[in-house]
Amino acid sequence: MNKPVLSAHFESRKPSAVRLAQMKYEERQVKPEAVINVGIGNVSLPANPAMQKRMFELNAPDSPFNKGVIRYTTTAGTDECQAAFRNILECEGFDTSKLHIQVTDGGSAGMELLLIGTCGPAGSGEKPLLMIDPAYTNYISFAQRTGRNTVTVKRHLDENGKFTLPEFDKIEEVIKENKPGALLVIPYDNPTGQLYDHEHMVELAKLCVKYNMWMVSDEAYRELYYEADKPLVSIWGLSDEEVPGIEGRRISIETASKVWNACGLRIGALITDSPEFNNRSVAEYTANLCANAIGQYIFAALAQESKHEILGWCANIRSYYKEQIMMVYNGLKEQEPGLIVSSPDASIYTVVDVRNVVKPGFVAQDFVLYCAGEGAVDINGVETTLLVAPMNGFYDIEAGAENPGSTQFRISFVETPDKLAQIPELFVKLLRQYEAQR
Repeated sequence: MNKPVLSAHFESRKPSAVRLAQMKYEERQVKPEAVINVGIGNVSLPANPAMQKRMFELNAPDSPFNKGVIRYTTTAGTDECQAAFRNILECEGFDTSKLHIQVTDGGSAGMELLLIGTCGPAGSGEKPLLMIDPAYTNYISFAQRTGRNTVTVKRHLDENGKFTLPEFDKIEEVIKENKPGALLVIPYDNPTGQLYDHEHMVELAKLCVKYNMWMVSDEAYRELYYEADKPLVSIWGLSDEEVPGIEGRRISIETASKVWNACGLRIGALITDSPEFNNRSVAEYTANLCANAIGQYIFAALAQESKHEILGWCANIRSYYKEQIMMVYNGLKEQEPGLIVSSPDASIYTVVDVRNVVKPGFVAQDFVLYCAGEGAVDINGVETTLLVAPMNGFYDIEAGAENPGSTQFRISFVETPDKLAQIPELFVKLLRQYEAQR
């Protein structure tokens, strides 16, 4: 009997680079005593206290859920949840008077909406999304899902651990050739940990105005930067005064996941200063009905927080991550000086390149699958393995072209400090174990 046929898209799908190791490990029949999973940015810290309070008081008399009824909210999100995103920006010194806020199911839903809203028709290849490679793999996945095209300008990881931003004339060449509908920037970069400064944002904004593109900024890690003398960088720090014409074409993606430690809440936002984009985006999202109602209520607690409380929380979380990142960064260099480790300037990620310490033919994804499926080494008397993300999925590479991610990995600083402290020795031991049997 014939079986129904999967779509060509489903036939082509493979797990996301950030989920690959975890899925392989779950299939493993004989597991080691311990596993450290830093392949995905699944934050393990407690959520903001104001959010926790609401989470534990869902049945309180003033809760909308106290009678056990969970109804849809409006498609754009509750007024209070929108106010929470607005309050955060205002506490950080940004003018929100002209901003329109749409609450989404995590930042991921916002990514999909921006692709549909700024790029050409599905399957046409027109008005692609311009990204700076390597880019967060979900943008590539959502572009494929929605039939939208992407183009990239390339960064290179130098021996000193610095990613080189492409020269602006190179970016302009790609724009002229491909006529993108939008430019995506991640100022506190995922996956590289690179920090864009305000001057770079200004120059990129000028290109968006010159070539009539939307400017999209993924601001999931806006508060997480580790150079003390740097000011807060944001698309909302740009204005017509500095870049005439930038207002009305700005879009940001926000999330409760990272700075606010609530990945599983699945609450994000698409913020814009274009009334038309907002109206059409909300119209498109009516098919989704609304974002998570309970998640909105929990995150909305931040609407009531003072500037002192918001900025204090951000300073503490920034200090915590800086300490953990520097510990792992220094440890990796001590364990294997030949490793190239990306400069820990922002976000909660580091890229490790092993190109100088492995034999020819090394493939990052194969090493990840080895660690997840069979590899383990002794760490303080405990058989342990490590789950990381291969970087090949973060590069948008044409078929047949060399992928720089073949020797690179992304480490997420999401485990507890005691586990993070084990990563340098664990990574290097597993790498040597793998190379010895390859």
